[in-house]
Amino acid sequence: MSSTRPQMKWLWISLLVIALDQATKQIAESQLPLHQAVNLFPYFDWYLTYNTGAAFSFLANAGGWQRWLFTVIAVVVSTIIVQWIRKLPQDETLTAVSLSLILGGAIGNLIDRVYFGHVIDYIQIWLGSYPWPAFNIADSAIFVGAAMLIISSFIGVGKPRSEESHEPD
Repeated sequence: MSSTRPQMKWLWISLLVIALDQATKQIAESQLPLHQAVNLFPYFDWYLTYNTGAAFSFLANAGGWQRWLFTVIAVVVSTIIVQWIRKLPQDETLTAVSLSLILGGAIGNLIDRVYFGHVIDYIQIWLGSYPWPAFNIADSAIFVGAAMLIISSFIGVGKPRSEESHEPD
C-alpha cells in the first residue's frame, strides 16, 4: 500500500457495504412479496418496495428523468468523496470511516438505479403507529456515516490536538 495514500485503505468498508447491500437486496427480492409487510418484530417489518425517487421517495413520480439526475448526483458525490478520502491526513480515521460508509451506500443505491431504474428497499420500522419510509443497508450506511461525520465535526474527534494547552492556569 502506498504511503502517499494511507487513507485509501478505508475503502474496504465501502466495498463491504456494497456487497452486503447488494446481497441483501437480492435475498429480499427473491423471498419477499412486493408491497406486503412481513412482520419480524413489533415495530419492524420486511417490506419490499421500489423507490424511483430519492430519500423519502422525493421525486418518485416525476416521470423517469429523475433516474438520471440521481445517477449523475451519485457519481459526482462518489468522486468527490474518493478524492476527499485520498487527501485526508492519516490521523483522521473517523472521517475516513464516515466517508467510506457514505460512499458504499451511495454506490449501492447507484447500482440499483442504473441497472433497475429504481432502488430496492425492504426494511420498514414503525414509530408508534406511523411507518418510517422503507430503506435498505445502503441507506443505513449513508445515515450512519453522515451522523458520524456531523458528530465528529462538533466534538473534534479525529482531529489532532494542538501542542499548546489552552486550559486556564
